[in-house]
Amino acid sequence: MGLMSEALAQVLIPLAAFIGIAFAIFQWFLVSKVRVSPGNDNRIGDRLIEEDDQELGINGEEAVAKCAEIQNAISIGATSFLLTQYKYLGVFTAVFAGVIFLFLGSVKSFSTKSQACTYNTGEQCKPALANALFTTIAFLLGALTSVLSGFLGMKIATYANARTTLEARKGVGYAFVTAFRSGAVMGFLLAANGLLVLYISINAFRLYYGDDWEGLFESITGYGLGGSSMALFGRVGGGIYTKAADVGADLVGKIEQNIPEDDPRNPAVIADNVGDNVGDIAGMGSDLFGSYAESSCAALFVASISSFGINHDFSAMSYPLIISAMGIIVCLITTLFATDFFKINNVSEIEPSLKRQLLISTILMTAGIAIVTFVALPSKFTIFDFGDQKVVKNWHIFFCVSIGLWAGLAIGYTTEYYTSNAYSPVQELADSCRTGAATNVIFGLALGYNSVILPIFSIAIAIYVSFSLAAMYGVAVAALGMLSTISTGLAIDAYGPISDNAGGIAEMSGMTRSIRERTDALDAAGNTTAAIGKGFAIGSAALVSLALFGAFASRAEIKTVDVLTPKVFIGLIVGAMLPYWFSAMTMKSVGSAALKMVEEVRRQFSSIPGLMEGTVKPDYATCVKISTDASLRKMILPGALVILSPLIAGTFFGVETLAGLLAGALVSGVQVAISASNTGGAWDNAKKYIEAGTSEHAKSLGPKGSDAHKAAVIGDTVGDPLKDTSGPSLNILIKLMAVESLVFAPFFAAHGGLLFKWF
Repeated sequence: MGLMSEALAQVLIPLAAFIGIAFAIFQWFLVSKVRVSPGNDNRIGDRLIEEDDQELGINGEEAVAKCAEIQNAISIGATSFLLTQYKYLGVFTAVFAGVIFLFLGSVKSFSTKSQACTYNTGEQCKPALANALFTTIAFLLGALTSVLSGFLGMKIATYANARTTLEARKGVGYAFVTAFRSGAVMGFLLAANGLLVLYISINAFRLYYGDDWEGLFESITGYGLGGSSMALFGRVGGGIYTKAADVGADLVGKIEQNIPEDDPRNPAVIADNVGDNVGDIAGMGSDLFGSYAESSCAALFVASISSFGINHDFSAMSYPLIISAMGIIVCLITTLFATDFFKINNVSEIEPSLKRQLLISTILMTAGIAIVTFVALPSKFTIFDFGDQKVVKNWHIFFCVSIGLWAGLAIGYTTEYYTSNAYSPVQELADSCRTGAATNVIFGLALGYNSVILPIFSIAIAIYVSFSLAAMYGVAVAALGMLSTISTGLAIDAYGPISDNAGGIAEMSGMTRSIRERTDALDAAGNTTAAIGKGFAIGSAALVSLALFGAFASRAEIKTVDVLTPKVFIGLIVGAMLPYWFSAMTMKSVGSAALKMVEEVRRQFSSIPGLMEGTVKPDYATCVKISTDASLRKMILPGALVILSPLIAGTFFGVETLAGLLAGALVSGVQVAISASNTGGAWDNAKKYIEAGTSEHAKSLGPKGSDAHKAAVIGDTVGDPLKDTSGPSLNILIKLMAVESLVFAPFFAAHGGLLFKWF
C-alpha cells in the first residue's frame, strides 16, 4: 500500500476538480469586466486609450457598438451550427448506445447470472449483461461531457473575441491577457469537468460492482469511446465548416478582389469567423477531452487486472486521476506567469510568453509527478503484462509519466520550429513564393515531411522506455503524462482562434491600423500555438492508441501479433490505408464546399451594386448556410468509415485481423497527421510573414497583393484543409478505432471471425 489512504484520495481528486472550475469561473469574471456595450469606459486611469487621430479608422463608442454587433452575429452563427450538429449527434449516440448494449449483452446471451472473471478465473464477476448496461451508460456520459466541453469552449471564445479587440486599444499586453484568460477558462473547465465526471462515474459504478473491479473498469472504457465519438464528428464537421468559408473568402476576396482578409465587404467573412469557433475551439476541445478520457480509461483498465485491482488498493488504482488532479493545480500556477507575474509590453514578447507556459508547466509537473508517485503508489507492485504479472517499482512509473510529459514538450517545440515564422523553415517557405505558387507548394510539402522526424523519434523513445519499465500500463501513464498539463495546452491553443476572431472583428469594425497590427501580432503567435496544440494531440493519440491496443489485445486474449500470418497482414495493410481514405474524404468535402462558397462570393461581388464600394452589406447568411449544410452532410461518411471499420474487421475477420488493422492505422495515421498539420501551419505563417513585413527579407517579398503574397495565399489555401480538417481529425481516427475495439473486445473474442468460421 502507498502512503495515501483511500479517504484522502477520495477527497483530493474532486477538490482539485472544484478548484479548477472555480479558477475558470474567476478568469471568466475578469474577462467579463471588459464591457461590449456603448458607454464602455475608454480610460486607463486618467489616460485616454491610445489612439492616433491621424489614422483612418474608428475608436470610441462607435467601435464598441460595431464590435458588439459583429460578436453577436458570430455567436449566433456558431451556436446555431453546433445545436444543429448536436441534433444529428443525438440520433447517432442513441443508435450507437443500442449497438453497444446489444453486442456486449449477446456475449453471454443476455444472461443475468454471475460469470467467472476473465483474468482472476477463481473469482466470480458480475454478469455480462451488467457490463453491457454500464458500458452503455459510461458511453453516454463520455459523449455528453465531450459535447459540453466543446459547446462551453465555443461560448467562451465568442464571448471573448470582441473583448480582446477592444482591449487592443489600450495596448497589446491588455489584449493578450484577455485572450489568454479566455483560453484558460476553456482549459480548466474541460480538464476539471472531465476529471470530475470520471471520478463520480467510478464511485457510482462501485455501488453496484463492489469488489468486481475487473468488470467495473472494463465498463468505464465506454467513457473514452463516448468522448472520442463526439470529437470525431466535431472535428470533421467543424473542420469542413471553417475551411469551406476560409478558402472561399481567401480565393475570391484576397486573390481576385485584392481586399484584406477580414474585410466586411467579403460575403464569406462571418462564416469564416464562425468556423474558427466551431472547428478550432469546439472540435479541438472535444478532441483533447477524448484523449484525456481514453488515456485514463486505458490506464485504469490495465491497473484493474494488476495488483492494484486484485488487492483493491483504491489510492494506487486512482493514480491516473491523481496525476490529472495534480496537473490542474500545476497549470493554475503556470497560468499566473502569463497573466500576472510577467507583463507583455510589446509584440515581440507574445510568442516567448506562450512558449514559457509550456516549459514552466512541464518543469513544475515533473515535481508534481514525483510527489504523487511516491505518495500514491506502493514501493513495489505487479502490472499485468499479456498474461503475466511484471514486477514494477514506483520510481519506474515516475519515469514513464515523466518521459511522456517531456516527449510532449519536445513535440511542441519541434512543431513550433517548423511552423513559426521566427525560424528558417517558414522563412525559406516564404522565400520560395518569389517564383510562384508551385514552388511554394513543393517547399511546403518537403517541410511537412521533415517535421515528422523528431516527433516520431520522441514518441518512439517514450514508448520504448515506458513499455520496458511497466509494460502497457507504462505506455498508458506516459500518454497521461503528455496530457497532464492539458489545461495549459488548451489555454494556449484556444488563445489562437480567439485572437484570430479579434483581428477579424478589428478589420470588420474599421478600427485604426495600429490596433489591427496588434491583433495581427496576436493572431500570428496564435497560429503557432494552435499548431503546437495539434502536435500535442497527435503525439498523445499515438501513445493512447498503443495503450488501448495493448488493453484490447489482453482482453481479446491475444498473446502475440505475428505480422507474417495472412490474417494479421491483411489487417495491417488495410489499416495503413485507412488514414489516406479518410483524408481523401475530408479534403474532397472541403473542396466541394469551398467550390460552392467561391461561386456564391463571386456572384455577390458581380451582382450586388455598391458592394465593393462598401455602401451595401453583403448577404452573409447565404454563405453561413452553405458552410452549415456542407459540413453536416459531409461529416457522415468519414465518421461511418472510422466507426464501422473495427466492427466489420472484428466481426467478420476476427481479433487477429483487427489487431493488424489497429497497428497499421496507428503507424500510418500518426505520420500523415503530423505532416498535414505542420505543412498547413507553415503555409499559413509564411503568408503572415509576408503580410507583416517586419524584416527586410519580408518587405522584399511584399506588400499585400504582390505576386509573392498571392502565391503565399494559394499555399495557405491548399494547407487550410490539411491543418484544420484532415490532420487534426486523423488522431481521433486512430484513438477511436482503438478504444472501440477495446469496448467491443468481449464480443469479438466470443463471436468474431465469422468469415473464417464459415470458410
